[in-house]
Amino acid sequence: MAVEQSDVEAVKRFIKAAEQGHATAQFNLGVMYEQGRGVEQSDVEAAKWFAKVAEQEDAEAQTKVGVMYKHGRGVEQSDVEAAKWYSKAAEQGDATAQFNLGDMYKQGRGVEQSDVEAAKWYTKAAEQGHAAAQFNLGLMYDEGRGVEQSDVEALNLYTKAAEQGQLQAQTNIGVMYEKGQGVKQSDVEAVKWFTKTAEQGHAAAQFNLGEMYKQGRGVEQSNVEAANLFTKAAEQGYAAAQFSLGELYRQGQGVEQSDVEAVKWYTKSAEQGDEVAQNNLGLMYKLGRGVEQSDVEAAKLYTKAAEQGYVTAQFNLGEVYRQGRGVEQSDVEAVKRFTRAAEQGHATAQFNLGLMYEQGLGVERSDVEAFKWFTKAAKQGYATAYIRIGLMQGRGVEQSDVEAA
Repeated sequence: MAVEQSDVEAVKRFIKAAEQGHATAQFNLGVMYEQGRGVEQSDVEAAKWFAKVAEQEDAEAQTKVGVMYKHGRGVEQSDVEAAKWYSKAAEQGDATAQFNLGDMYKQGRGVEQSDVEAAKWYTKAAEQGHAAAQFNLGLMYDEGRGVEQSDVEALNLYTKAAEQGQLQAQTNIGVMYEKGQGVKQSDVEAVKWFTKTAEQGHAAAQFNLGEMYKQGRGVEQSNVEAANLFTKAAEQGYAAAQFSLGELYRQGQGVEQSDVEAVKWYTKSAEQGDEVAQNNLGLMYKLGRGVEQSDVEAAKLYTKAAEQGYVTAQFNLGEVYRQGRGVEQSDVEAVKRFTRAAEQGHATAQFNLGLMYEQGLGVERSDVEAFKWFTKAAKQGYATAYIRIGLMQGRGVEQSDVEAA
């Protein structure tokens, strides 16, 4: 990269003044080394000069030193040192330092984790107009972390950040209109905010706007437009959009049906830990749709989703163990998985669990437990459960037996 002659001359002047102890020159010299302007880039030299100014109680330099320690640039990485320097600058009213210190408290880096302290420092920075602090503080109010939950206050802070161009804040305002949080529910307003942000390339907004088109909320329903928006977000690595795009390809909605494309996008989402994508990808492996059939891969994917508590995957994994497909057959494991799904209200799992108890498979035989689970499934309209209940009543098992157990 070409070096501007003016930068070289500036560095010479800064060095001369810096060596005489001139604080502004020392700071500017640190910036030149940090950016590699007029001199070979050097984080070590930048950190050295920032430190000299920071020791003179200059808040901006103290913030710079904190950043260098947080990221291990020119110094050995240390969250404790970063928090220390941020604190010094924050106490002097530096908005960036206050925001950074809030982040350290929120994440528990270099300090004991404290949402209350995080909110305190975000507030100080937000009051000075720091957009990221306004957004983060809005999120704290939205979630009730470190402050009393308030949709109204969250919306107020998101709006302030949004007015400064903070994209996630604009998206969150759209979400609040969509849900009617802190504001009168309006799909039209939600679409307006999502569109504004989506046009700036914000992945979350593109996904949310895609959902509005898919559902026909606030706009005319269009799977084609939904697919277009999901694609834009998915290509930026947005996991939820990758999953939704996979769904559209699997179903042939808004795009030409393609199991191969569905698998491709499910895989990308699943690799980011999306439990529904993991489950659906498992189903594609089980059925051999868009991918070579593999019970082993299906079981692995069901397991990943089940470990995140996804109810359908819990049930599917129970079926895998019951049938011994891709795993060693185990009625005990099947019961374990069916139980987890049944307790989350999965009707088929409740019915299957009833069968396991009725037949004594993987669990001690119990008509009482079987009747209990058949009843739960029946209450959700699972027709076959009524038949089992009728047969059990014919053997003398009644609801009173369940209540007495």
